[in-house]
Amino acid sequence: MKRRTLMQGAAALLARPAIAQDMRARTLRYVPSSSLGALDPIWTTATITGLHGAYVFDTLYAAGSDLQPKPQMAEGHEVSADGRTWRIRLREGLMFHDGTPVRSNDCIASLKRWGAREPYGQLLLKVVDSWNAVDDRTFEIRLTRPFPPLLDALGKPDTSYSFIMPERLALTDPAKTVTEMVGSGPYRFVASEYNAGSKVVYEKFAGYRPRPEAPEWATGGKVAHFQRVEWLIIPDPATANAALINGEVDWWDSPLNDLQPMLMKNRNITLAVADPAGTLAMMRLNCLQPPFDDVRLRQAVRLAVQQDSYMRASQGDDQSLWTECRSLWPKHTPYYADAGDAVMPGSIEKAHAALAAAGYANQKTVVLSATDVPIHNAFGLVTEDTLRRMGMNVDLQQSDYGTVVQRRNNRESVDKGGWSIFHTTGLAVGLGTPAITYVQRGQGASGWYGWWNSKSAEDLVQAWLEAPDRTGQAKAAEALGRLSLDEAGTVPLGQYFRRTAYSKRITGVLQGPMSYPWNVRPA
Repeated sequence: MKRRTLMQGAAALLARPAIAQDMRARTLRYVPSSSLGALDPIWTTATITGLHGAYVFDTLYAAGSDLQPKPQMAEGHEVSADGRTWRIRLREGLMFHDGTPVRSNDCIASLKRWGAREPYGQLLLKVVDSWNAVDDRTFEIRLTRPFPPLLDALGKPDTSYSFIMPERLALTDPAKTVTEMVGSGPYRFVASEYNAGSKVVYEKFAGYRPRPEAPEWATGGKVAHFQRVEWLIIPDPATANAALINGEVDWWDSPLNDLQPMLMKNRNITLAVADPAGTLAMMRLNCLQPPFDDVRLRQAVRLAVQQDSYMRASQGDDQSLWTECRSLWPKHTPYYADAGDAVMPGSIEKAHAALAAAGYANQKTVVLSATDVPIHNAFGLVTEDTLRRMGMNVDLQQSDYGTVVQRRNNRESVDKGGWSIFHTTGLAVGLGTPAITYVQRGQGASGWYGWWNSKSAEDLVQAWLEAPDRTGQAKAAEALGRLSLDEAGTVPLGQYFRRTAYSKRITGVLQGPMSYPWNVRPA
């Protein structure tokens, strides 16, 4: 009996390395661009939360590289002759991670909650007369007037996707976060292994039914080839770089530019541009509280911004990876137009004079900076230096990105935990029209962090929606671009083109606005 027991124990020990090796082969190890501090992708526009949402949830429609909405969870739709009733039918067999079927009521509740927070969704909700569940797989959206871009809203290609949740979660107050992550996407969130600053784990959802089409961006067949995906939060770029080179991780979302030449020389690593349209870097100012409730002080900051400094500090000297963009319409989008030196001269002297003319009284300016995101950290340091040279009283408050995401919700004054400036980035494809941009909406207290309030801006957005032709749309968009840059609720810092790095042990990485996990497989 002892001999038999010993032999069984020895066999188990020999099997353990094989089991561990098999699990490693079935696990994709990914280093994201930042820690995941907020889980609810409807509550926040943080890009990292949007990517998390893409793993867990799905959408009725999605856009590919042509930016045209395509059915995803939807089987199809019908529109009445007067354009005021849309009937959407779900694909058969859709299932949530908790084992319940996806129903029409889930979609209705999810779209209502999404629409309460997302700018495009808010435009849609203004014209919704009623929602009606025809049956478990079919629902109607009845409008007070035609809204032709309805599918564009549901399939917008950026964060703040219209993710579908179970009705019980979607009924959560839009101003509060959903903490239980139950979607119908290709991966399920493993809550027991979640550590915001260290690790996020997803497991393949066996009940997911991919579409038959080839994947492109968030469209088509989202086939999960790995049983498990681990996000390993590695704030130090040198450590992440070593982990990729040594085979400890498979994919590093955003390698530091200074380290990319080393990666290029490694024949076991692929370095590729992730999104050819690029990303717009931005400074967001708090229009609700002093000092930047005074538009003249916001304009003074805009005069001082030297985009070249921001781009070199964050992206390096390789100008193939970045460009100046003196516009809140990014380059490679329909309405881009350079604002010129009159609007953004990059002059500390002119900014200093503008401060004096505005009667600046040395009010404290609190700049939030995320030290665990190298790009954001560089932006924070450049902003601190710029404002000091202008003559402003600056308090640079550094923390992890998750804290910045939480704190930017604070609408109080700086002495009560509020803020004056934070930095962000937005995918060019998600900022290209008045309907999808969030930084040029003048919605005030109901709008995006910073709470810029402008009735004129909202009127121009409405004019774009109602324009009879492209000429009318261009006229409204160009006017909105001038107005929003003039009032400087947001100041552009330049546009860059992110590279992503991954081991040649994996293949199938898709280009697009996000680092999507589907289609990625062992080489």
